[in-house]
Amino acid sequence: MNRLRVKICGINSEAAFDAAIDAGADWIGFVFFPPSPRYVTPARAAELSRRHTGGPGRVGLFVAPTEAEIGTALETLALDALQIYALPIRAASLRQRFGRPVWRAVGVATQDDLPGAAEGADALLIEAKASAEATRPGGNAMRFDWSQLAGWRAPAPWLLAGGLDADNVARAIAETGATAVDVSSGVERGPGVKDPRLIRAFIAAARGAAG
Repeated sequence: MNRLRVKICGINSEAAFDAAIDAGADWIGFVFFPPSPRYVTPARAAELSRRHTGGPGRVGLFVAPTEAEIGTALETLALDALQIYALPIRAASLRQRFGRPVWRAVGVATQDDLPGAAEGADALLIEAKASAEATRPGGNAMRFDWSQLAGWRAPAPWLLAGGLDADNVARAIAETGATAVDVSSGVERGPGVKDPRLIRAFIAAARGAAG
């Protein structure tokens, strides 16, 4: 069995960064979207990233980004992947422009929302579709009906996200067959405040579920 991979997104403090490193996260996500309570500037992300060389991949999360925004971030710190909330056509163009793998976030409400093609993305992040009233894209701590993934043939590597925590991640993996998971609010004690204990518990639960 392939080793299950875990991304801890929305890292914005030394305690959270160190906990993710110590617990063996595969990726650390930095949110470059000012309305988010997890927002960090590229300079702050670079400061945190310098606490540990090598190790987990660094992923930058961008919402409808301009090339200038991504270029500024890449001038400040090394990112191993760009996670974007944007139209599919942007994935290929950003990959070509910056030479970084692009992960495209896909919100799911029904099976019709599941992508049938990668459309230029290197990976897909599958999560609950944001409601019309939401001020931020993404799962917003909500999970979609995982049974909708039954029979879906993923066109690219993918991560399961949205509403995951240490109590349900094992069931999520069992029901969806996910080989990678992404968590943010599920390891927080308040909006944007990561809890090192919850980070460790989530990673342990995810890895335990994968055997």
